[in-house]
Amino acid sequence: MTFDLDNTLWDVMQTITGAEKLLRDWMAEQTPAALAVYASEQIAGIREQVLATHAEKRHDLSFLRIQVLRQCMIAANMSPADAEENANQAFAVFFAGRNDVVFYPNALETLEILSQHYTLFALTNGNADIERVGIGRFFSGAVSSADVGASKPDQQMFTAVLTKADVQAGRAVHIGDHLSDDVFGANRAGMRTIWFNHERQATNNTDHEPTAEAHALADLPDLIASLGVAQTR
Repeated sequence: MTFDLDNTLWDVMQTITGAEKLLRDWMAEQTPAALAVYASEQIAGIREQVLATHAEKRHDLSFLRIQVLRQCMIAANMSPADAEENANQAFAVFFAGRNDVVFYPNALETLEILSQHYTLFALTNGNADIERVGIGRFFSGAVSSADVGASKPDQQMFTAVLTKADVQAGRAVHIGDHLSDDVFGANRAGMRTIWFNHERQATNNTDHEPTAEAHALADLPDLIASLGVAQTR
C-alpha cells in the first residue's frame, strides 16, 4: 500500500507557509541583504536561472531551494564559500518547518491501524522526510521524486516503489489526493487507487476514475478491507 503525503496526510500549504516564515525570520537576523533579494522581484529570475542550470535536478526540491538561497546570498555580495554555508543553514531552518506538519484528523490513528495489517510505503513528489515528520515507524520505506528523477504521474515513480516493495502492481493500492498525479498515475501503472477526496470535489474524467473514494482518513481501514486487499502482516 502506497501513500501520498502532502495534502493526503496534512495540509502542505499551511506547512510551507509556516516554513517560509521561519526561513524569512532567520534571514532577517542573519542575512538581511540576502532576504531583500529573496523577497524582491529578482527571485523569479533567480529561480529560472537555477532551473536552467540544473535541469537534471528539477525534481529535487531540496537541492533547488538550496541553490536559490545560494544565489540570493551571492547577489547580496557574499563570497561563494559564505553563500554556500549560509544557504545550507537557511535551508536547515526551512526544512525543520517543512517537516513540522499538522496532521489531518485521524491520520496517525489510521496509519497505526493500517501498518498492523499491510506493508506501507510513502510515495511523494515533495521533500518531506517521514522520519522527521514522525511517521517513519508506520512505513517500510519511502520513494520521492528526488530519488527517481521524475514526478508522479510518471510511471517511473510507481515502478520504483513497486520494485522497492517487491510486489506486483495488481496487489498494490495507492492512496492520494490528486486525481492526475495519484489516481491517473497509479491506475496507469496497474495499481488499485483510493482517491482521498476530503474536499468532496466532483469529477467526470473517466481517465482519472479511482477504484474507491474516501472523504476522511478514518474511512480507509474499512474501505480497504471492502476491496479485498490481501493483508501482508
